[in-house]
Amino acid sequence: MSGPRTGWRRALPSWRTMLGTVLLFLLLVIGALIAGYLLVDIPPANSAAKAQSNVYLYSDGTELARDGEVNRQNVRLSQIPKTVQQAVLAAEDRDFYSESAVDPAAMLRAAWNTVTGKGKQSGSTITQQYVKNYYLAQEQTLTRKTKEFFIAIKLDREVSKDNILLGYLNSSYYGRNAYGIQAAAQAYYGRDSEQLTTAQGAYLATLLNAPSAYDLTAHPGNRPRVTARWNYVLDGMVKQKWLSPAERAAMRFPAPRPAKTSPGLTGQRGYLVEAVKDYLTDHRILGEATLRAGGYRITTTLSRRRQNAFVAAVNTHLMDRLDDSRPADRNVRAGGASIDPRNGRVVALYGGIDFAKQYVNSATRTDYQVGSTFKPIVFASAVQNRATTQDGTPITPNTVYDGTNKRMTVSDGHATGFAPANEDDRSYGPITVTEATDKSVNAVYAQMGIDVGPDKVKDTAVDLGIPADTPGLAASHGAIALGTATPSVLDMTQVYATLAQHGSRRPYTLVDKVTRSDEEIELPDRERIDALPREAADTTTAMLRSVVEGGTGTAAQGAGRPAAGKTGTAEEDKAAWFAGYTPDLATVVAVLGQNPDTAAQEPLYGAAGLARVNGGDFPAEIWADYTAAALRGRPVRDFDLHLADGAEPSPSEEPSDSASPSPSDSDSPTTGPSGTPTTPAPTTGAPTPPATLPPSPTFPTPTPPTTQPTQDWPTVGPGDDFERRLRSRWWTAMARQ
Repeated sequence: MSGPRTGWRRALPSWRTMLGTVLLFLLLVIGALIAGYLLVDIPPANSAAKAQSNVYLYSDGTELARDGEVNRQNVRLSQIPKTVQQAVLAAEDRDFYSESAVDPAAMLRAAWNTVTGKGKQSGSTITQQYVKNYYLAQEQTLTRKTKEFFIAIKLDREVSKDNILLGYLNSSYYGRNAYGIQAAAQAYYGRDSEQLTTAQGAYLATLLNAPSAYDLTAHPGNRPRVTARWNYVLDGMVKQKWLSPAERAAMRFPAPRPAKTSPGLTGQRGYLVEAVKDYLTDHRILGEATLRAGGYRITTTLSRRRQNAFVAAVNTHLMDRLDDSRPADRNVRAGGASIDPRNGRVVALYGGIDFAKQYVNSATRTDYQVGSTFKPIVFASAVQNRATTQDGTPITPNTVYDGTNKRMTVSDGHATGFAPANEDDRSYGPITVTEATDKSVNAVYAQMGIDVGPDKVKDTAVDLGIPADTPGLAASHGAIALGTATPSVLDMTQVYATLAQHGSRRPYTLVDKVTRSDEEIELPDRERIDALPREAADTTTAMLRSVVEGGTGTAAQGAGRPAAGKTGTAEEDKAAWFAGYTPDLATVVAVLGQNPDTAAQEPLYGAAGLARVNGGDFPAEIWADYTAAALRGRPVRDFDLHLADGAEPSPSEEPSDSASPSPSDSDSPTTGPSGTPTTPAPTTGAPTPPATLPPSPTFPTPTPPTTQPTQDWPTVGPGDDFERRLRSRWWTAMARQ
């Protein structure tokens, strides 16, 4: 007989205690499962099919649009081709017919991946997804997941697999307001579900994973992700022996047709609503399914007055100049975005001429190169990183580079193989950085990109507001410096708003407030970050003022205010950009070329009667007209610039801080996440009295010159408004007094 346990043995429980504990735990689990099964009944279908409308409001509380009508038409399983059914199974639940209604291992794995930051995953079988769609609400709570678990088990015992699959196919959301496979077939391919091909069925199955993001008409820049998912579905069908390798090899991606919009979302309304919905879902404020359920009142940051001003500017300076008799004019698209730099609120967004005619939002699409509007990022990175030329000279606005056309770039004394051409193959020889920026000399910026380092340039771009996964942002050698990346117009507006705010970035927002019944939805914090040292941002601003005052962006002087900006042209002239800002407003305008029949990008040669469309043409003119209207009634402010060592002194004096809107401005006040008024973050530097103009002197209207103006004045060409340009210079001079 053994003696009593001592030491560490006494601290351990006996095997009987351990066994008893395990058995008790198992009994409790089994009891909980039995109780749950008995207590949770299969409920009646939810009211998703009777979804309420969401109401979208401008910042002043006036109604922008409503949405929420449900498009659904149930079909029989026999009306859905077998291969289309199998495509859905390959995408969502390949073991549907052979396995249980729930997969505890997959649920645990998904929960672990979500908790550990590997991405939010559901781990749900098709049966569970059908239960969520048809019987339950969409909220992500433990109670809902528990009910889903037990209802799925019961449903699997009481309803055939075929009927569950049919219910899933008829209740799932496919985007474009299409609920169910029949509505999706019509929305994406203009045919009934029974006419779908295997390839088309695989694309519709792909949409189930992320309906909004995978709609190629709305997000053409997502094509790599979409085709990867489509290939995953088809490869899964081959693996399950539902499709032969030969049939799989013959498959070609079936491009969906353009979307048709509801009458309530025509004009600009559709672009604005879709952009707001994307913002809500991308920032996980509301899930797609929750938003579809409706009943939300969404107050946007968009100013009705400024939105109308943007549309008017585009119509006046571009759309009204188009002629259907010119083939090139059919390809013209336009996009624009405007942000208040102080608070990051998007105050206007131009998506296209009409959401019902041009479904893709030109303000948020990410498939056009930004060209030379990227060059200020390169220079800002050079100042930020105290970069030097190959011979060790610090890079400043006065640094001299070789602007020879097709000059071979050099790194550490060795040729890189990258020798870009300047526009029109023009050579400049020795040229300062300021002049190279004014004239947008590629040879200079290609070398500067190498001097700074492509990785550092990319880091600065991301800090300023360009998403890190933007296509083309990881270009090697100096190509990144020439704007090969394809961020959206809205992304670039964030960049220039950050420069306007002296390098301080507050992430943009499209939403001021979201409520449902009496509940207010919490909005995410948008913490301000120091993306760029003030001296780097302000020195960049000083150079961009020169672009407006005497470079390629002189048309922007029409705004009648001190302004900084940069023109840009995409490769093969498929897009023309102007990105600019005043101390109070940052705005980017892009004119894009796209074939309306094939959706292929097209050069803008001949558009609106011009041999070539540059950023200094329509984009800068639109920018000037819109900016003048958007800021009408506000005091004219000059820039307050703290320049880096080696830069020329700022010509401006200490400005005012007109942070509060003037009484004549109809925009809503700055608001925080809760919708309550907040105080804008102070700018660096000592406070100064509010800027005011002298007692309104009478502007002496000049007579247009009969000869070419002197070098001190902007060149006036056919169709230019001489008086508008002269007023611009006059107002700028008055602001500096």
